[in-house]
Amino acid sequence: MPDQTTVAPLPAAEGLRKFPTAQILDTAALGARIDAALAQCDASDPRARRSAIVAQIRPALRDSAAQLQQMFTHHPRDARDFVSVNSWLTDQILTLVLRLVQEQVHPNFNPSEGERIAVLAVGGYGRAEMAPHSDIDLLFLVPWKVTGWVEQVIESTLYILWDLRLKVGHASRTVDECLRLGKEDVTIRTALLEHRFLFGNAPLAQTLRTRLWTELFARTHADFVEAKLAERADRHAKIGNMRYMLEPNVKEGKGGLRDLQTLYWIAKYIHEVDQAQELVALGFFRPEEYDAFRGAETFLWAVRCHMHHLSGRAVEQLTFDLQVGVAELMGYQDHGGRRGVEHFMQDYFRHATRVGELTRIFLTELEARHVKREPLLRNFLNRRKKMRFGLRVVQNRLDVENPQDFLADPLNLLRIFEEALVTGHLLHPNAMRLLAANLHLIGTDTRESPEAQKIFMRLMLNHGNPERALRRMNELGVLGAFLPEFEAIVAMMQFNVYHHYTVDEHTIQVISTLAQIERGELIEELPVASRILKEGVNRKVLYVALLLHDIGKGRPDDHSVLGAQIARKVAPRLGLKKVECETVEWLVRYHLLMADTAQKRDISDPRTVRDFAKLVKTRERLDLLTVLTVCDIRGVGPGTWNNWKAMLLRQLYRETANALENGLEELNRENRSDEAKRALRSALEDWPRAELRHEVGRHYDPYWQGLPTPTHVVFAHMLRDIQPDAISIDLHPEPERDATRACFVLSDHPGIFSRFAGALALVGANIVDARTYTTKDGYATAAFWIQDAEGHPYEADRLPRLRKMIERTFAGEVVAARELAGRDKVKKRDRAFRVPTHISFDNEGSEIYTIIEVDTRDRPGLLHDLTRTLADANITIASAVIATFGVQVVDTFYVKDMFGLKLHTKSRQEALERKLRAAIAAGAERAAG
Repeated sequence: MPDQTTVAPLPAAEGLRKFPTAQILDTAALGARIDAALAQCDASDPRARRSAIVAQIRPALRDSAAQLQQMFTHHPRDARDFVSVNSWLTDQILTLVLRLVQEQVHPNFNPSEGERIAVLAVGGYGRAEMAPHSDIDLLFLVPWKVTGWVEQVIESTLYILWDLRLKVGHASRTVDECLRLGKEDVTIRTALLEHRFLFGNAPLAQTLRTRLWTELFARTHADFVEAKLAERADRHAKIGNMRYMLEPNVKEGKGGLRDLQTLYWIAKYIHEVDQAQELVALGFFRPEEYDAFRGAETFLWAVRCHMHHLSGRAVEQLTFDLQVGVAELMGYQDHGGRRGVEHFMQDYFRHATRVGELTRIFLTELEARHVKREPLLRNFLNRRKKMRFGLRVVQNRLDVENPQDFLADPLNLLRIFEEALVTGHLLHPNAMRLLAANLHLIGTDTRESPEAQKIFMRLMLNHGNPERALRRMNELGVLGAFLPEFEAIVAMMQFNVYHHYTVDEHTIQVISTLAQIERGELIEELPVASRILKEGVNRKVLYVALLLHDIGKGRPDDHSVLGAQIARKVAPRLGLKKVECETVEWLVRYHLLMADTAQKRDISDPRTVRDFAKLVKTRERLDLLTVLTVCDIRGVGPGTWNNWKAMLLRQLYRETANALENGLEELNRENRSDEAKRALRSALEDWPRAELRHEVGRHYDPYWQGLPTPTHVVFAHMLRDIQPDAISIDLHPEPERDATRACFVLSDHPGIFSRFAGALALVGANIVDARTYTTKDGYATAAFWIQDAEGHPYEADRLPRLRKMIERTFAGEVVAARELAGRDKVKKRDRAFRVPTHISFDNEGSEIYTIIEVDTRDRPGLLHDLTRTLADANITIASAVIATFGVQVVDTFYVKDMFGLKLHTKSRQEALERKLRAAIAAGAERAAG
């Protein structure tokens, strides 16, 4: 019997119109060129004949792939058709190579039965799902052991494919070996599940198929299901068990292609289906659910294929730099105040959420059919209790007894979530299906119903874990139906490195943090917030404010202002009293105030605290805003909250609380200076009186107001024996602040701040706070608080190198500007972020300084460039506060001119702004190169 060939099924007529195979590869013409080339080769030289084959196929394959990619750019969302045609192209090349090897390279016109092999595609290639740079997995199926001729055929086939620069995985096995290895290894079994005959001995391939289904698959349903689900859980745990990772793995991540493939594998294993569509007839999915399956699968395949094209290789993680390119290829554009990439990622996350819903539905149907082993029963006694509101427990989950009766009262669409919290049961997917299909029942009457308001508020306030109910309500669309204003932020991505989650997931995370504090789980980490909640605040106001704090995002206007306007409408609908509504509106409007004040201003300046206290007005608002701020920062993502931010917020809270209780007049520079001097005298009581009087008298007032007593003590000791030409350095890690304090004393001269900033940048130290003062006898006292790249104290074992770099910089051995020139390149993944530069001048925020705020893209050496520009303009920097938010940084400088005055004139401010912008632009151009 002659060898047989099969190729992957082609798309329907509409798909072939978009991806016409005749324009992609002319197989007959390619075969003719190869025959002509082989006619010139020595028939007895297999290596030369292989080279001739490769020389003809390689350019044809390159041109075909380029033509197919060009077609895909015109139909960027028709991924199913693209993948099918790409699999067809791979089949054409593979079967051509296999035929040529057996007929032209190692001709054997009368093979024995043991030499009649079958070549099968397995894995993703077996499914005929080939992304541009997917691996080609082949199984060479032999009747018995591998003969010498068969070994030559396999070897030459692989050499040709490798020379074509294709990534090939392969195995050579008999049918018995396939069954034995498949039984032992579930990964091999899964690959065999998706085998597809390509070339050769078709009866042998059919024998494998028959024996797999009768001898292996049919007897191991439950084992296979459990293994694939365990594999899925392990995969999620390894990559990140969260659907809203902002750089998701499209193939392996939660809600990705592998989750859909797992459903298909299980269905195929149990029911021998060839297409996911067959799951509808089998009762696993409803038609509209299959449509969602197909839509999600097509979208994810489009994303994956565009990623491969952009990268020129197989990549599966949708990194920030790829997101922009994929969004452009798929036709997303900027509109509505948001970038095209943000609209694209919102669609991505909505599809990922739908994949999760489909997975739950499928697995529950498996449980109902007793294929998947049910989980251990939880709350066993609850199974025997009579449930309220027409609910019942099925498979240890909450389900609906009679859908018609249940839906007769729309409030039941909310009650079921509270019952789930009360009983501890998860929702049954049948109930989830029912809710998702009947969201239209939650209309205006339901939203404005006092009973609905009470149910929703109880969900947040009464059961200790509101995040569980809110997350499930959000995934099913119930939250957006009950609060239509919330729908706009569902799956909304913020295209920056700082925010780890989508806006809706961030909102649920901050509410989860508040619940944790209330449960007493964060007393050590968050002592102030824990104490505030223990002493008592209006919980209703706090939870509603957190729920609404980012609801204005995604539009051109300031989201705090817009959010406050939305809160003014929503809060009354949730049953809050007028005074509570006003407080919620104020909290949403100013939810960034405390974080911005603490991180972007010098809170040792009495004016900063005084202005903040004037805005807050009452202790009640201060307490509420403090807890909201803590939850908001912690909800941004892992590692965002640290001891430095905690220290700043505690200091601001403490001083504002004192001012609100004892009067704003307490906040003045004279009081601060007198208190600081008394504290130093107490700390240095063993010093001779004359020396102590000299130390207290050598500093101006800002020095006493701007530094804590321990730092005053350090400087006192450093100044005690300083020589005119020496540099005294004291480096001290402060883990309680997540920073290292670096103190320097030396003779004062212009540009000193810039030189320190340059030296610190050269050793990889990130400055978070800095103060420089000049004594009356001409010494500069500079204090910097620095962190490493991870936001932790600069390591002690790196401090000697830091000390050496400072000494070399001030000795003139190292010029920071020159050394930094090659070190400030922007990482590829960060280039896609747009960070516009904003520069502002404020003469009201401090009594004696002009505050210059520079908001721009961060990069190594930026602070050095800015401070050098200020020094060249004869501007003296008294202090600097640096707040970093991913690739964005806000550098705030408290400055005077060379005469010790504020920068009052508009013309001077504008001239300085031009110089700062020029420095930023020059650095950005250098970093981009």
